[in-house]
Amino acid sequence: MLSVKEKIAYGLGDTASNIIFQTVMMFLLIFYTDVVGIPPAIVGTLFLGVRLIDAVTDPLMGYLTDRTQTRWGQFRPYLLWFALPFGLISILTFITPDFSLNGKIVYASITYILLMLAYTAINIPYSALGGVLTEDPQERVSVQSYRFVFGMLGGLIVAAFTLPLVEWFGNGDAAKGYQTTMTVMSVLGVILFLLCFAGTKERIYQPRSKESSYKGDLKLLWQNDQWRILCLVGVFLLTGQVLRATLAIYYVKYYLSVEEHITTFMTLGMIGSILGCALSQQLAKRVCKIKAYITLQLIAASICVMSYWVSSENIVLAFILFFLWSFFLQMATPLLWAKMVDTIDYGHWKTGVRMNGMIFSAVVFFIKLGVAFGGALAGWLLAYYGYQADVEQNEVTIQGILLSFTLLPAIGSILVAWAMRWYILDDKTVEKIHRELKTVIS
Repeated sequence: MLSVKEKIAYGLGDTASNIIFQTVMMFLLIFYTDVVGIPPAIVGTLFLGVRLIDAVTDPLMGYLTDRTQTRWGQFRPYLLWFALPFGLISILTFITPDFSLNGKIVYASITYILLMLAYTAINIPYSALGGVLTEDPQERVSVQSYRFVFGMLGGLIVAAFTLPLVEWFGNGDAAKGYQTTMTVMSVLGVILFLLCFAGTKERIYQPRSKESSYKGDLKLLWQNDQWRILCLVGVFLLTGQVLRATLAIYYVKYYLSVEEHITTFMTLGMIGSILGCALSQQLAKRVCKIKAYITLQLIAASICVMSYWVSSENIVLAFILFFLWSFFLQMATPLLWAKMVDTIDYGHWKTGVRMNGMIFSAVVFFIKLGVAFGGALAGWLLAYYGYQADVEQNEVTIQGILLSFTLLPAIGSILVAWAMRWYILDDKTVEKIHRELKTVIS
C-alpha cells in the first residue's frame, strides 16, 4: 500500500494544475470580455482553435514520455523541468497589454497557446504518473481520490481568493489586480509541483522497444476500444462541465443579481467538489464503479434541469443546487481517472504493449477538447443572446444565460451516461487481466 504521505504529495500536483485549470474555467472568459475587452464570440473561437494544436502536441507528448528514461523515472522529471515555465506563462496570460483590439487578440492567442502547451508538457506526465505508483485497483481509486480532493482544493483557492485578491491588489484597476493575483497563484503552483516531484516514486516501468514508431503506437492505441469510450466520455463530460462553470459568474451576476456573492457561490461549489471526491473511494468499495459512475452523471443532469426552474428570487435554493451538482459530479471524477489506468492494463493485455503516456495523453486531449467546446459554447452563446460586457442585460440575454447554465450542461452528463453503457472493465474483468498479465510477465 502507498503511504498517505505519498498520496498527498501526488495530490499536490493536481492542486498546482487546478490553480490554472480552474482559473481558466471560471475567470478567463470574463477576463477576456470584461477586462481585456475582446468580444465573446472571438474568445469562444480562440478557445476552440487552440485545441487543433493539442491534436498534434498531446499524442506527441505521450509518445515522448513513454520513451523517457532518467534517474528520476519516466514521468516525474517533467514536473521538475516545466514547473517554472508553466508558472511564468500563466502570469503572461493574465497581462492586459495596451494594444489595439487586434493587438490584444493576437497577444491573447499567443499566450493562451503557450499556456496550453505548457499545460500539456506538465499535466500529461503528471496524469500518467498516477498509473505507475501502484498496481492495486483499490489503491488506484484511493490515489485518484487524494488527487482530486487536493485538485479541488486548488479550485477552492481559486474560487475563494481570486476576485477578493483582484480587488485588493488592483484597488479599482482590474487589469493590475488579475496580473498580481496570477503571480501569487503561479508561485504557489511552482512550489506544489516541486513537492509532488520530491514526494512520489515510480514503481511500474516497462521499457519501450526502440524499433517502435509513433505511427505504430497510434495503431495500437486505436485497438483499445475501452480507451475510445473514455475519450468520448471526456468530450461530453467536460463540454457540459466547463460550459456551466464558465457561465456561473454570469448566472450569479445577471440572473440572480447578487454580484457581491459570486465568490461565495464559486467557493460553495468547490467545497461540494472536495467532499464528493473525498467520498469517491468509499463508494467504489461498495458499488460497481461503472454503475456508480452512470448513476452519478444522471443525478448531476437532474440537478441541472431542476436549476432551470429556480426563480431568480430563490437565491438560497440556487446556491444549494450548485453545491449538490458539484458534489455528485466530482464524486464521479476519481472513478473516471482510475478507469483510465484500467484501460492501460487492458491495452497491455490485448496488444502486449504498455502505453501509459500515449493513453493518458490521448484521453487528456479529448478532455481538453471538451474544455474547448465548453468554453467556446459559452462565448458563442453569450454573443448569440446579445451579451454586452458589464452593462445591464435585457431579458433575452438573461434567459439565454439561464438556459445555457442549466439545461445544456445536463445534456453533457446524459451523453456521458449513454456512452458508459459500452464500458466493460468492471472489477472482475480488471482482476482477470491483472492475473493474466502477471502470468505472462513471470
